[in-house]
Amino acid sequence: MAALLGGKAEQRLRLLFSWLKPGIQVPRVRPVAAFGSSVVSAKAAVNGVHLHYLRTGDGEHAVLLLPGMLGSGETDFGPQIENLNKKLFTVVAWDPRGYGHSRPPDRDFPVDFFERDAKDAIDLMKTLNFKKVSLLGWSDGGITALIAAARYPSYVSKMVVWGANAYVTKQDVEIYQGLRDVSKWNERTRKPLEALYGFDYFAKTCEKWVNGIDQFKHLPDGSICRDLLPLVQCPTLIVHGEKDPLVPRFHADFLHRHVRGSRLHLMPEGKHNLHLHFADKFNKLVEDFLQ
Repeated sequence: MAALLGGKAEQRLRLLFSWLKPGIQVPRVRPVAAFGSSVVSAKAAVNGVHLHYLRTGDGEHAVLLLPGMLGSGETDFGPQIENLNKKLFTVVAWDPRGYGHSRPPDRDFPVDFFERDAKDAIDLMKTLNFKKVSLLGWSDGGITALIAAARYPSYVSKMVVWGANAYVTKQDVEIYQGLRDVSKWNERTRKPLEALYGFDYFAKTCEKWVNGIDQFKHLPDGSICRDLLPLVQCPTLIVHGEKDPLVPRFHADFLHRHVRGSRLHLMPEGKHNLHLHFADKFNKLVEDFLQ
């Protein structure tokens, strides 16, 4: 496949698969009990589905963690759930519908699936009786956070996003195609998601995700949410790993230009999952920004 892409797309695909090679840390699925007794696991009825979430801390500042593609609170945010300041923050890590333990229903990808996730996320926090919330969104969760902040400006206090993009290019879609067949993923990368979902659901949902992202290339300018960015009113921190093989620098720059008053923080050695590889540094950055 790489031979068909050429140029920058081929280079990015090679980087992607280098990211999936042995020796690279990936999120581990672990029992909720492994986080300790301070983490509560529960479900709430929201918009016709039962959404699973983890909750920890008793601070006045509510923070919602929004996972990436196929992710969940427990797979995507272990270092944040464990180590964000529990006196300052009440941290909630949710599983979007069809992901993690928010099943049934099975995950699907209508063209408005990011909008649906944004509404679910905000309505979950309202159901849990939080008056306002700050958002920490990774990858797809970053897109969801951007939409939520634009659609519900009076409810969102602050926002941190990383590995997110407001539109897709042809090269982006070609890179995503490299993820379609999960049997080609390295075993160490594949196992956590297989443990969570079983191979069949994992493989089927990954293919559906690639098809879902592909829809946006047919929209004007490949837009996912680029027209909503000027509506974001909250203080926003955009973090970018300069070695991210999935989301290149120009996406972070675009967000920075179009989200009014936003800050851009670059991590030279950061990859897509920079919040896991550089958890201590990332957590301090987030805590300083949110206070």
